[in-house]
Amino acid sequence: MGGANQIPYFVLRNGPVREARFKSDSSVHDLFTIAGRTDASGCTLAQPDFAAEAANSNLSFRIPTPLFGAGMIESIPDDTILANLAASASPRLGIAGVPNRSGNDGSITRFGWKAQNKSLLVFAGEAYNVEMGVTNELFPNERGYPPHRIPASCLFNPTPEDRTNFESTDPTQAPSDVASFANFMRFLDQPTPACTGAACSPEIQAGRAIFTAIGCANCHTPSLTTGPSEMAAGLSQVQANLFSDLALHHMGSKLADGITQGNAGPDQFRTSPLWGVGQRVFFLHDGRTSDLVEAIREHQSQGSEANQVINNYGNLSRQQEKNLILFLRSL
Repeated sequence: MGGANQIPYFVLRNGPVREARFKSDSSVHDLFTIAGRTDASGCTLAQPDFAAEAANSNLSFRIPTPLFGAGMIESIPDDTILANLAASASPRLGIAGVPNRSGNDGSITRFGWKAQNKSLLVFAGEAYNVEMGVTNELFPNERGYPPHRIPASCLFNPTPEDRTNFESTDPTQAPSDVASFANFMRFLDQPTPACTGAACSPEIQAGRAIFTAIGCANCHTPSLTTGPSEMAAGLSQVQANLFSDLALHHMGSKLADGITQGNAGPDQFRTSPLWGVGQRVFFLHDGRTSDLVEAIREHQSQGSEANQVINNYGNLSRQQEKNLILFLRSL
């Protein structure tokens, strides 16, 4: 319909699905605009020049985080996260870790690559607005840049576009899409591993022992227990086998994305939960690799809390390394 958008160079037929942030403002920038379309007469909002921003080292990518088990993550008490951090810190390994926190009430935030979002409702509202351009009750304003506003000539409908339908006579139609999607995420079960305990092969059992012995489990905590929940019995005081401490760790110069979110600095990331990792295709925050071994090795660089753990990994025999990967692929 007359749009002049070009497909950005990093949007590939075989993935990964990426969003683009500019390091200069830490913000996500929309891939496409409506300028030039016959149904958007007068709109002059230009598509960002991603190639130029990449040439200026101003581009940073993110891939979506998996959503399963999200309600369990939301239900883990702050005290549980803090107690686990204290128990798993290791000066010998160089592992510390800190929680990201809400700037309003000081509670621990836990969703997103930098644990920047507190709740699934905020997580959903932000995704609708930032990743799909749907304004909603949590994020009611259209986005644009620079100068961080959309020209009046590009605004064609009232906002928010997604909202609670107070006039609905059908209770199932009253909640906003954002609220419904938050509930969808909240009740997705945690992944079921390929095997557990003695039902696993000797190699996988050995791999799990190696995972702990070399220090991986100091950040990738195998399980945390949810607190009492009035949402549902399935979320109340259950074991979440997430393999994450939900805390921020310095990951070094190689993984640094130059983005600050909340208390998370340019090289800090939430420990990525490993449940379901055996079914994933792309790894790390920007999806830079499909090779699990490479993803492990990318944890090592100047300033990373994982350096000693990766040194330990590098000292494994070929069979021990194979067993570790078999274990991870079983999750």
